[in-house]
Amino acid sequence: MSAARVLIIDDEPTLREVLGMVLGKAGYEVRDAPSGEAGLRVASQWFPDVVVTDLTMPGIDGLEVLRQIKARAAELGRDVQVVLITAYASTGTAVAAMKEGAFDYVAKPFDNDELRLVVARALAMRRLEAENERLHAALATKFQLGQLVGTSPAMQAVYALVRRIMGTRINCMVCGESGTGKELIARAIHFGSDRARGPFVAVNCGAIPEALVESELFGHVKGSFTGALRDKAGHFEAAAGGTLFLDEVGEMPLSAQVKALRALSERKIVRVGASEEVPVDVRIVAATNRDLAAEVAAGRFREDLYYRLNVVQIDMPPLRLRGDDVIVLAQHFIEKYAAEFGAPTRGATPEVQRLLRTWTYPGNVRELQNIIERAVAMEPGPLLSPASLPERLHGGLSPSVEEAAAEAFPDEGIDLDGRLANLERRYLEAALAAAGGNRTQAARLLGITFRSMRYRLVKLGLADDED
Repeated sequence: MSAARVLIIDDEPTLREVLGMVLGKAGYEVRDAPSGEAGLRVASQWFPDVVVTDLTMPGIDGLEVLRQIKARAAELGRDVQVVLITAYASTGTAVAAMKEGAFDYVAKPFDNDELRLVVARALAMRRLEAENERLHAALATKFQLGQLVGTSPAMQAVYALVRRIMGTRINCMVCGESGTGKELIARAIHFGSDRARGPFVAVNCGAIPEALVESELFGHVKGSFTGALRDKAGHFEAAAGGTLFLDEVGEMPLSAQVKALRALSERKIVRVGASEEVPVDVRIVAATNRDLAAEVAAGRFREDLYYRLNVVQIDMPPLRLRGDDVIVLAQHFIEKYAAEFGAPTRGATPEVQRLLRTWTYPGNVRELQNIIERAVAMEPGPLLSPASLPERLHGGLSPSVEEAAAEAFPDEGIDLDGRLANLERRYLEAALAAAGGNRTQAARLLGITFRSMRYRLVKLGLADDED
């Protein structure tokens, strides 16, 4: 690794010589200039990491050097830290300069160790900012639309709509079944907008206990309730300048909906237990797997909040309606987990592809991802074989429900109860597998209540009456 570059700008030759020796011995590559004009010329050709400049000089002074160095660095997409050297009488000016972007100042007469420490800290800050920029760029690349997998007409329509709205600041609602990728779309909207450099805060409204929803969303002040030991900012404040993703927004209690509506309409929130308003600037992307229009009609969701959130609705298609996207996604996940596990798997056999196509995926893309992760971990060969797939896929649902209904009715008749019970059993088992055995989540995937889920499991002998 090459040595960090430090440029010294000062009209006193002796001081430049001393600073050059001190910083050179510290391992830095050092150059110097006798004036602000000369320093700017050196900086434009040599690109220093840190500039140490006197504040008071004839001609272009240190404050103007700071402004021009920062402006030129910004044009090049670089960052340069500037340290000012000042006399005691001008420390006020130096402090003001820090508000314009100076890293720090050193007052004359200064200790050599003090100067070395300030320069080292300036370089550490530069490295930290460079790493932050790299990580931000990586995140932006990861969540841009080009990274979303799927070429079906249904997904192309989603991509087209997202491209039209991502550059705006309007709120939007992403609707679809669990596991269809609603959060991925929300992140793509965020990183494709002018808020990409701000925070993306994801909140699962269904995972917060009802008693804590308002505190989590809007924050609280110390002593406002039992356990409030300190002031705490809520998710709205945490997302200021960025995007707040409200997942499962239909689970938000009515009391919190009132405050959320006020936050959206007035761009202000009030922490629990406080009286003063806090301004917030956030873009809301909400998501739901419920029919919120029906929830509004039933009085369980505020109509005015619904229209505030649902300025644009993005409907995520279920995987069973995405055609060959199943195979495209499967190959994507094969490559992902083969690299992660160091496995030899490179693709899937035609029989595996057939089985993957005929499954109906009640858990959608998330379920397919889990299937492929398990299969890659179990498969010893270069191609996924049927033996590496979960047992439920071998029975399949082929022909599909729609195809089965369209079959010619046999002359001898059918055992309708038996067929329906077998179909119901398969869906229940598939939903449980997709939900990792969580019955509440499985019921949600099937669009039924937990009580109905439990009744069906007992009826089909999949659970005991006491479970």
